[in-house]
Amino acid sequence: MINKQVARAAEALADVRDGSTILVGGFGQIGHPMALIDGLIEQGARDLVIVCNNAGVGTSGLPRLMKLGRVAKIICSYPRTAAVFTELYAAGKLELEITPQGTLAERIRAAGAGIGGFYTRTSAGTLLAAGKETREIDGVAYVFEKPLKGDVAIIEAWEGDRWGNLTYRGSGQNFNPVMATAAALTVAQVQRVVELGAIDPEDVVTPSIFVDRVVEIPYEPPYPAISY
Repeated sequence: MINKQVARAAEALADVRDGSTILVGGFGQIGHPMALIDGLIEQGARDLVIVCNNAGVGTSGLPRLMKLGRVAKIICSYPRTAAVFTELYAAGKLELEITPQGTLAERIRAAGAGIGGFYTRTSAGTLLAAGKETREIDGVAYVFEKPLKGDVAIIEAWEGDRWGNLTYRGSGQNFNPVMATAAALTVAQVQRVVELGAIDPEDVVTPSIFVDRVVEIPYEPPYPAISY
């Protein structure tokens, strides 16, 4: 019997290795897998490369992970959403790779689709294109971008079943579905685990083939304390 449900966040992330590239879903705190980040903190992996839209908000989640010295590098479109990032980056304790938001999403999508890269006009002629292959197509400058694959993706969804089929709610969808396809291991934090067949096939956004582990975290702002 296939059952991908895991009781505890830290248990679901137990085999994350030091130096792993972690795709982290969310846009600000919307669709952000806060409980899984806490599980990652409890698990203990270090020197992580974090791929996310932004560097978190406030002092919990990604900012806490950074403050604990567990992040070596961030790849994101807008990092200055958390004061701790600014402090660490200014002190030379954190490496940064800026990637425009649309390019970030497409690099992740390319990894999930098995595409070797793509050309985009975004960043052509700017410092962000330094060191990258450029090409003129129909008289327009393009920059070649490589796919961005994760060792692990941690995402948040609305509902899931024990097979790992997932649905999302509103803007919580954001980066989560595309990240689920682009990692060797995908762990989903869901607000409700439902019985098999309860999710209409037409409503499934992320099919179970992309999901390895599911952790149920009922959402009650702030989300409840979790025993690891």
